[in-house]
Amino acid sequence: MTIEFAADAGSAEVLALLVHDGAGLTGRAADIDSGSGGALTRAIGASRFTGGARSTLSALAVQGVEAGHVLLVGAGKADGFDDLALETAAAQAYQAVKTSGATTLALDVSHLSPEQAARAAFAVELGAYRFDKYLTRQKPEKRPSVTTVRIVTSDVEAARAAHGPMHAVAEAIHFSRDLVAEPANVLYPAEFARRVKALEPLGLKVEILGEAEMEKLGMRLLLGVGQGSVRESQLAVIRWDGGAAGEAPIAFVGKGVCFDTGGISIKPAQGMEDMIWDMGGAGAVAGLMHALAGRKAKVNAVGVLGLVENMPDGNAQRPGDIVVSASGQTVEVINTDAEGRLVLADALWYVQTHFKPRAIVDLATLTGAMIIALGLDYAGLFSNDDELSANILAASGKVGENVWRMPMPPQYDKIMDSKQADMRNSAGRDGGSITAALFLQRFIENTPWAHLDIAPTAWVKDSQRPTVPDGPVGFGVRLLDQMVRDSYESN
Repeated sequence: MTIEFAADAGSAEVLALLVHDGAGLTGRAADIDSGSGGALTRAIGASRFTGGARSTLSALAVQGVEAGHVLLVGAGKADGFDDLALETAAAQAYQAVKTSGATTLALDVSHLSPEQAARAAFAVELGAYRFDKYLTRQKPEKRPSVTTVRIVTSDVEAARAAHGPMHAVAEAIHFSRDLVAEPANVLYPAEFARRVKALEPLGLKVEILGEAEMEKLGMRLLLGVGQGSVRESQLAVIRWDGGAAGEAPIAFVGKGVCFDTGGISIKPAQGMEDMIWDMGGAGAVAGLMHALAGRKAKVNAVGVLGLVENMPDGNAQRPGDIVVSASGQTVEVINTDAEGRLVLADALWYVQTHFKPRAIVDLATLTGAMIIALGLDYAGLFSNDDELSANILAASGKVGENVWRMPMPPQYDKIMDSKQADMRNSAGRDGGSITAALFLQRFIENTPWAHLDIAPTAWVKDSQRPTVPDGPVGFGVRLLDQMVRDSYESN
């Protein structure tokens, strides 16, 4: 799809206009209504349209308008019209007409600032995402017909300039969503690593470690998870050096279990197909690094992806195994389906010892217990540092990727002790998300750290947000890009 910025709607078949809830017609909509003898007012009067968020009303063949279709788009209350409300309205305009048969949609936001016009374009880009590469028999009427979205603005050049960094983030989110959507027979650890390596033209430095290199580093927790698969495990290390030379980076670590059967502690068959997105944390970190490089962020950052498959096999890790981690601590494997924390533990240790970061954030679809605790609209935030947590929470409110800080009681940490080893990898159902986070904390040494359990938010069914189509969300890319921009990037 093509995004354009223009001073007028041109020959677009559909013209979309924003209308605030209860505010009546203003600006371009009022002008069109006056020039057409009240056609829009009559259309509103014959409907239940009030301008509420996510509502639309179509008016066809309006006198004096070149476009054959005028679309009124509810923008919600004017006094609550912030960036997220604008994104919702702009994406809803696209969703309302994407399969209408029209090829060009013009969204008139000429009454808004050029920066807001750019944000409207960004929202449309997010909402237009589709993962349809394997659909060979889709009916034409189900495919989007809109190929061009023209954003009408008062300052074309300023809007275009403001859109550049936003477009880089949108591309990164699409990249992350594509990774999460791919089936495991296509996206296995080595293929994931290859796709990350292909980002180097953006200015990223990417190093891929195979099993031999990880064995030398003592990363036996990560290797143990993948030892039952014929697919070789990988560690992808991604660097963006956009900040001051020698400045300690901020680090991001992602769980990349490209498919999770549960291993010997095998999952039930029902729903196992969803485990293609158990690499959502790694997908988010890869997307974040894409975004930082794409918009040339003035920060030093490193992303580490632990990429494995968790499969049952004669060589698979067993419950009861005791494994030595890269940190030297020993872990008794109670449940092979508590594998993500094993992958993260070695990756967290690696990033600390090799990069000495000023802060670490890890992302993982770690526990089903997080869904029970928070539902499907919030990710869990666990942290040893109040300032880092506050930075994440502030960014969350700006981009609409919801997180909720969870407790990490010291008395729960004792639950993870093992009689056979330094710790065990699972302590049962009670407080399962908390004990998983406490397990990870045992591999953090004197570094501000936050763990985001994105199991509830990595994938969406029946999405209620027009910027997030059903399927992979790319959750974490916008959140952490905003956090870096606000709290860690050089001015």
